[in-house]
Amino acid sequence: MSFFSAARPCASLSAFREAGLLLHSRLYAAQAKGGPMKRHGQGFKGNRGQKLTKKQRRMEIMQKYKSPGAFVPLPAGQLKHELFQSERLDELDNLPSFNAEDLTERNLGNALAFPLAENDAIRVFGMPRNVLLDFRILSKAASVVRDVTIKLVDQLQAASQESSQGNRFVLSGPTGCGKSFLLIQGVEYAASAGWVVMYIPRAINLVNSSTPYSYDLRTQTYLQPVFAQQTLERFCTVNKHALDSLVTEDKIELDAGSSLPEGTPLLKLIDIGLKDQTSAPTVLVALLEALGKQTTVPVLLAIDDFQALFTKTAYKTPHFQTIRAWHLSMPRLLLEYASGRKAFARGAVVGALSLSDKTYGLSQELRYALGLQPWLRPSPYLKAAPEITTFTRGIQLVNVPEKLNVNEAASLFEVWNKNKSIHATGNDELFLAKYTESGGNPRDFVWKGLLSTLQT
Repeated sequence: MSFFSAARPCASLSAFREAGLLLHSRLYAAQAKGGPMKRHGQGFKGNRGQKLTKKQRRMEIMQKYKSPGAFVPLPAGQLKHELFQSERLDELDNLPSFNAEDLTERNLGNALAFPLAENDAIRVFGMPRNVLLDFRILSKAASVVRDVTIKLVDQLQAASQESSQGNRFVLSGPTGCGKSFLLIQGVEYAASAGWVVMYIPRAINLVNSSTPYSYDLRTQTYLQPVFAQQTLERFCTVNKHALDSLVTEDKIELDAGSSLPEGTPLLKLIDIGLKDQTSAPTVLVALLEALGKQTTVPVLLAIDDFQALFTKTAYKTPHFQTIRAWHLSMPRLLLEYASGRKAFARGAVVGALSLSDKTYGLSQELRYALGLQPWLRPSPYLKAAPEITTFTRGIQLVNVPEKLNVNEAASLFEVWNKNKSIHATGNDELFLAKYTESGGNPRDFVWKGLLSTLQT
C-alpha cells in the first residue's frame, strides 16, 4: 500500500501540507500575491515590478509557503492506519541497561541499552554523525558488548588508579569496524562508574572554522571562546554530581589580573567561564589542571575524530595563511593531555581515528608517527611537522577487529529485528546471507545488509 493512497491524485499543495507532508518542487508555475511573475532578462519581476534574481525569487516562494526546508514527520496521533499499528513496538525496552558492573565476560556478545538520562554523557556532549543516525532509527539506543569492549574496560579499570601519563590510547581499525561505538561504550562505562568525563564527539568541528576565533598574545594561540564555553556548560551538566565535592588545590590566575584562592569549588570556577565568554578558554585550561591534581575521582578525556587534531585547519591568519590545528587553543589543550605533556593523577585519555571524512583524514605522517604503517615512511619531498611526532609520543594503539564474530553479529541482528527495521523474515538464512555479504563489517552489516531490505 502506498503512503499517498489516502490523498486524491489531483490533491493540491495545501492538501498535502494539511496531511503533514512537505513536497519540494521547482514551482515553475508559482505566482506571487500580486499576480504572475514575468520573465525579464535573467531575473524575474516581483509584486512591485522590481527585477528579482533567482535567489530572491526562491526566497519569496519559500516565505509564501513557509517551508522549513526539510521533511516534517507526522504526529504519532495521526498515524491511525493499520500499516502503522503493531502489537509490540517496545521490545527493545526489555534490553538490560548499560552499566559498569555488567561489562564482564558474562555479557560478552549481548546487547545492552544506553539509559540516556537527562545528564547522560553522550546525550549532552553529542555523538558522531554515523552513530546518531543509528540511534535515530532504533527506538532505543543500544550496542553489543564485544571482546574489544571488555579489553578497553579492563584498561580503564587499571587506569582508574594510575596516572594518565601511561594510559593514553587511540582506537584504530578499518572503516566501519566500530571505533566510535567502542569509544562511546568507554565513555558510558566511565560515567556509570563515577568518573569525571569530558567527551569530544566531533573533533572536526574544532578545525573546520565553524566557530569564532581570535589571537591571544599571552598564549600565542588562537582562542575559541564559543566552543570552550559550550564545552564547560556540557561538562558541568554531565559531571555536576562529582564536581560538588571537588575544590582547587592551588591558587588559579585568570585573565585581567584576577585570581581564585586555593580551595575554590570547581563549580564556582566553571561558573566564571559560563558568565564571561572571553574567559572561557582560560577557565577550561584551569579546570583540567585542577582535575589533574586531585586524586578523589578518576578523569576520562575521550576524543573522536582524533586525526583532525593533526591536520591543516580551515582557519586563516590575517595574512590568509592556513593555521595548523595545534595553534588553536582547543586542539592544543587536547593534544597536551594526549601527548602526556599534561596528565591526570588518576585517569586516561582515549581517542578514536575516523576515516569517513577525507578533508580531515588520516595523513601519511600521522600513520607513521602512530605506528600504523611503520614500513611506509612519509614522502621525503614533503616537510613533516615535528609537532606530529611530539604530540603522538607514547600513545598506545588499540586495534578494533574489522569483523564481528558470529555471536556479536547475531545479537546485532536481533536488535534490529526487534526494532522492526528489517523488511523481510528475520530467519537464519537472512542473517547468514547479510553477514556473508558484509564480510562481518559492523557498519556494512547494518546499512548495506539489514537496512537494504527496506528497498526490496
